[in-house]
Amino acid sequence: MMFKPLDINDNNENKNVEPTDVEKVKCLIVGSGPAGYTAAIYAARANLSPVMYEGLQPGGQLTTTTEVENYPGYPEGVTGPVMMEDLKKQAERFGTDVRWGMATKVDFSGDVHKVWIDDAKVIEAETVIIATGATAKYLGLEDEKKYAGGGVSACATCDGFFYRGKDVAVVGGGDTAAEEAMYLAGLCNKVYMIVRRDVLRASRVMAERVKKIPNVEILWKHQTKGLIGDNGVVEGATLVKNLGEEREEEITIKIDGFFLAIGHKPNSDIFAEYLDTDDVGYILTKPGTSKTKVPGVFACGDVQDSQYRQAVTAAGSGCMAAIDAERYLSEKHS
Repeated sequence: MMFKPLDINDNNENKNVEPTDVEKVKCLIVGSGPAGYTAAIYAARANLSPVMYEGLQPGGQLTTTTEVENYPGYPEGVTGPVMMEDLKKQAERFGTDVRWGMATKVDFSGDVHKVWIDDAKVIEAETVIIATGATAKYLGLEDEKKYAGGGVSACATCDGFFYRGKDVAVVGGGDTAAEEAMYLAGLCNKVYMIVRRDVLRASRVMAERVKKIPNVEILWKHQTKGLIGDNGVVEGATLVKNLGEEREEEITIKIDGFFLAIGHKPNSDIFAEYLDTDDVGYILTKPGTSKTKVPGVFACGDVQDSQYRQAVTAAGSGCMAAIDAERYLSEKHS
């Protein structure tokens, strides 16, 4: 069931009842992926007895990636799901209690941090490591799901290498789209930028840079209607130019890769009442640390990283979070 059943009772007597299932832990890790699993490895080896709840997508965004070739230690490359399973096994090997479940509510107002799991259980934790990641924004086309792993990507840095010498398209008109297009231009034969408006939202400097690149063609006032291809592999895109105008027309471009660059949404909503975030929702941490404004609460991975969003940087920040948590507990109990 995706949604809670509708409560048709007029009284509110059951609405604020605390769950009776309460568990106390030293270290709670919310979310998985490279950041969460790495935090778990370090926390477990520091005898923090970490409990991890993996969330709706165990392993995070990398579980939707077919090949990972830029993570150290895998000279032949590795699939995202296999890599995440390796990290999970390593975390469990040192004693991490990995569980299925989703954090639905938090209360960071006291010394003990409360986290509700599936609205049914409360974890009272001395330290909380937030590793809930971010979700790439998509256009909402069925074809994005159909060709996931077969040409559709939300990370040029992650997957651009697989399209060397090929033609690709980048959707978006902001700084991220311009950066992705410039990166891909150094690898690919041709890069189309599919821009919904007749101007770029990117900063002037970024806009001027991308316009000067010979193998980047900006398709002004174009919107994606769908993707085409056989055997689950992208071979082209159908676009609508001048949508809703008298000169509206449908065109098809031949591409091998389709990159979404319309932004990411950090999975931070349930923490926003207690933690500082930027305008987009990325959790703000003290520079050079994983510390949030609440003592004993730490953030790592893509939920606090708006710049790099790579598996290796997420893992590094997970290490930082576990070390920060261990030091916090040592000082607290000394």
